[in-house]
Amino acid sequence: MTTTDKPQEFKVVGTRPIRHDGIDKVLGRAVYGSDVRLAGMIYGAVLRSPYAHAKITKIDTSKAEAMPGVFAVMSGKDMPLVASGALDLGETVDDTAFTSDRVMAHDKVVFKGHPVAAVAAIDQNTGLEALKLIEVEYEVLKPVISLEDAMAPGAVVIHEGLIGDDLGEKVNNTNVAVHNRSEFGDPEAAFAKSATVLERTFIISRAHQGYIEPHASTAFWAPDGKITVWTTTQAPFGVRKTVSALLEQPLSNIKVIPTEIGGGFGGKIPVYLEPVAAVLSKKAGRPVKITMDRRAVFEASGPGPGGTIKVKMGVDDKGKITAATADIRYGAGAYPGASINPATAGIFACYEVPNVRIDSYDVVINMSKTAAYRAPGTPQATFASETLVGELCEIIGMSPMDFHLLNVSREGTRRPDGPVFPRIGNEACLEAIQGSEHFQSTLEPSTESKLRGRGMASGYWNGIGNKSSVTINVNEDGLVSLIEGNPDIGGTRTTIAMQAAEILGLPAEDVHPAVGDTDSIGYSDLTAGSRTTYATGTAAIEAAKMVIDEMKKRVAMIWETEYGNIEHVDGLFVSKVAPDHKFTFKEAAGKLGQTGGPVAMTGTVNVRGSGGGSFGTHLVDVEVDRDTGKVEILRYTAAQDAGKAVHPSYVEGQFQGGAVQGIGWALNEEYYTSDDGVMVNSTFLDYRMPTSLDVPMIETIIVEVANTNHPFGVRGIGETSIVPPAPAVANALANAIGVRLYQTPMNPGRILEALATKKTGK
Repeated sequence: MTTTDKPQEFKVVGTRPIRHDGIDKVLGRAVYGSDVRLAGMIYGAVLRSPYAHAKITKIDTSKAEAMPGVFAVMSGKDMPLVASGALDLGETVDDTAFTSDRVMAHDKVVFKGHPVAAVAAIDQNTGLEALKLIEVEYEVLKPVISLEDAMAPGAVVIHEGLIGDDLGEKVNNTNVAVHNRSEFGDPEAAFAKSATVLERTFIISRAHQGYIEPHASTAFWAPDGKITVWTTTQAPFGVRKTVSALLEQPLSNIKVIPTEIGGGFGGKIPVYLEPVAAVLSKKAGRPVKITMDRRAVFEASGPGPGGTIKVKMGVDDKGKITAATADIRYGAGAYPGASINPATAGIFACYEVPNVRIDSYDVVINMSKTAAYRAPGTPQATFASETLVGELCEIIGMSPMDFHLLNVSREGTRRPDGPVFPRIGNEACLEAIQGSEHFQSTLEPSTESKLRGRGMASGYWNGIGNKSSVTINVNEDGLVSLIEGNPDIGGTRTTIAMQAAEILGLPAEDVHPAVGDTDSIGYSDLTAGSRTTYATGTAAIEAAKMVIDEMKKRVAMIWETEYGNIEHVDGLFVSKVAPDHKFTFKEAAGKLGQTGGPVAMTGTVNVRGSGGGSFGTHLVDVEVDRDTGKVEILRYTAAQDAGKAVHPSYVEGQFQGGAVQGIGWALNEEYYTSDDGVMVNSTFLDYRMPTSLDVPMIETIIVEVANTNHPFGVRGIGETSIVPPAPAVANALANAIGVRLYQTPMNPGRILEALATKKTGK
């Protein structure tokens, strides 16, 4: 279902062509990271620390080096000791020295699964056996696992060289990497005048992106110094930049070839294996491929951060928000970078709040470093704010929909972290849900054994723009080749090709898109931040406009007229002075050889600011088994502003996928970690993610409030859909069982505890 404020009609954009890469993927021809096969290739294996915090006192690799079938062995001493510096990966900025140490420990391990050595061998089994021969001696240190321990006075300091930033003041010997504050108005004075004030503390578990394909990278360090990397990544140019910095090699000596990517959701932005494979390749003189096993993916790659969030909100006697404050504390893992800034931007973004104060803390603990996870940092913060809003509505006797509409943020509203909203679709999403069949329906009442409830929540993701490049080549048969620099995760080959086709006046099928390597296309930022269809699509539009402009010049040459006399209308080149002179695009392309040769144009953009910002509102019905605490999702509807849905089927898929991931975060997913920092559920069998048997068909409503910063009104939409589910489910559960839960996941055990507490009153 689509709801629109002003219909925008296009010939290609808004249609549903078959995706260009579909056949290869259906037939199994698509090449993923672990599919790479090269002449003379050998296989890498990584030895990982069994401890969450320990000094490395000795590593002896001599027995592994002597083992038949082993070509190379490396440890931290084979990695350059790079200086600290900013490593900008587009959506995230990491420290160079910390990244190097994370990829391969130098003298200390700071999380369970931290790489300490690696081998390259004739086959995988030989490599794994060789790892057993590497002798590592550790001095085990006390691990810092909880935020409370990390922030306590006299806490064990994980990185003695870490200099913290506390509201602009430098702090030594700390685990708090950053403490930020966003504030305007006078919250305390506003609370004092409020009719109702509510404050609650929420606990959020770490949750993994759960991509099906594990990390896999192959590298060949050639004798001439050139390094070629084949890898599953969302950021090929980020990989190139990181490998260059960590191995101290010239950027131009490194080529990154992105393979197909079997899911990422932000988790395949960081570099893990590529520098290790490169160093082993240099030592062995052969290409080296390394593939993570699933346990390593869970223990050593980055999930979304967990933490604690305290939220306080005041309203007047009419339900109008007077003030809101938040204290956000995220565990970054073993190195700084816990997405506290987007959490600050999103926590109250759905409302107009005149008085705000948000403190956010990026805290280092002895667990794997967190990574971006679809709207990084924002689902956690929104779970807190929207769950509190649900409870506040109960207290003041106001429906959540009325509360949202009364306090809705609109164009001109100041966001919690400062910027003022441009044209946005927040109110339109609320109205779409309000008018939906789901909202208008009546939920079946609870029974003695089954408790039923309904809940709603809204959410926001800003999105990014940044830099993209697209090259379009016109072939003499009239078809077009398009090369872009962004790996395709959600169908962006097609959505980018469609935007080019709209300008060129061609069917989407006549534009053949391909993802290029870092030597074949101009610099492009990562596939993340809801930016690819939006920003890379804008680059495709620019390239297509340049193609049309050049072809008009060529047609003018043929018709022996001035360039200004040629116009391009509905895919036809037409003479203004001789209306009977018409060329289709294919006819004009067939004559390029007569007018100067090939036409190839590159569009480049650096889109400043956000991706237009996308809001969403979700509505969910749940059923709770009173005896077991099991939750069944009965019905789910997601409405979200897409600006303009380029390919509605893909947009609907993004809404549905994000909703299912959010449901998993709400009900099932968490890291069970022992006191010594060991994850004890590091398999898909024990780390419980929703399957098709756990959720109904997610109903979708595409809202289209055009983004004024894009030629077709497109907004970045890939991440907003994961933001509302957890609080929507929390509000539905409270409606069903009559008691609130303040911790994720809201699993059967916690639900039964809540029901027992309600029954006993304790």
